[in-house]
Amino acid sequence: MPYQKNEDATLVPAERVREQIRLVLTAWGMPEKHVATTAAVMVETDLRGVDSHGVSMLMMYETMQRNGRLRVDAEPRIVREGVTTALVDAGAGLGHPAAECRKTREVAIVSVVNSHHFGAAGYYAELAADAGLIGMVTSATQGISMVPTFGAEPVLGTNPMAFAAPARRNPPFVLDMATTTVAANKVKVYDLNGWKLPVGWVIDDKGQPVTDAAEGRSLVLSPRTDGGLTPLGGTSELASHKGYGLAVMVHILGGVLAGASFSPIRRRTQTPADPDNLGHFFMAIDPAAFRDAGDFLDDVDQVIDTLHATKPIDPAQKVLVAGDPERQTRAERLEHGIPIPPNLDESLRQVAERAGVAYILMN
Repeated sequence: MPYQKNEDATLVPAERVREQIRLVLTAWGMPEKHVATTAAVMVETDLRGVDSHGVSMLMMYETMQRNGRLRVDAEPRIVREGVTTALVDAGAGLGHPAAECRKTREVAIVSVVNSHHFGAAGYYAELAADAGLIGMVTSATQGISMVPTFGAEPVLGTNPMAFAAPARRNPPFVLDMATTTVAANKVKVYDLNGWKLPVGWVIDDKGQPVTDAAEGRSLVLSPRTDGGLTPLGGTSELASHKGYGLAVMVHILGGVLAGASFSPIRRRTQTPADPDNLGHFFMAIDPAAFRDAGDFLDDVDQVIDTLHATKPIDPAQKVLVAGDPERQTRAERLEHGIPIPPNLDESLRQVAERAGVAYILMN
């Protein structure tokens, strides 16, 4: 989907956004080594155009930190490991440091438990591809936002998954997706920008589309049960059961395998101050275990080249593969800056003020 732009947004250099995040996280008490990791993931996410998971997440993290759910000073630790597996306890901290834990890049499968939001799954899958490996990442979610096929209330979250594979000449193939039609925080982005929601993203408890972004944000990001996000596919006629099924698979890998919580049960059994206890799943596959690694890279190049050469409907818009749009947006934003719309500017300004740090995004 083409990236939508807000002409009222101010373009801010990526390094200034990184420094603003660093100031806030440090003021909250996060150790410097984890500040660097978390800020890097958040800025990289914004650079790629995934505005739902970048600096705009500071508002949610602040709420979690202030009500005691999030331990910003947590130190991830390995609690169980085998020759090719490991279980990492995130210590009720943000998921970024746990997901970047060195162990997750040294063994085949790592599960993380007792975690919180970890940013964009694709960032971590691409780390594997950069090392010449195939990477797969899934995560349980804190929110209850997806209305199952034939359902009238939300039960699941956006339950993201990512897959990345290296190539020799081409950039890696990087698929990063929610199993809902759109990520929940994308609805937040539309509200912050004052845009109307596309039909099919959000429905009410009668199954009718919701296009007002403020109403959609309330349905998706608050504890309401009168509607929510559609599974990938949108409607049963367009195979929403496939997105629904993928979401359950993602939770089994990302949540159940690690012993993490399931959002509907957690909401009934825990207080608002209890940690989310999210789980994440990371798998790395070395192509050299199955064939010559060089041959694998050449074949991935051949696949990507063939797809890029597909005859397009519009000659001005060639056929892309997963990862292309994000790389295009990244190049543009590195040159011109990350867009900060007025509503987000005001919210971030208040976060910085409450943290007692300078607000440096705007003059």
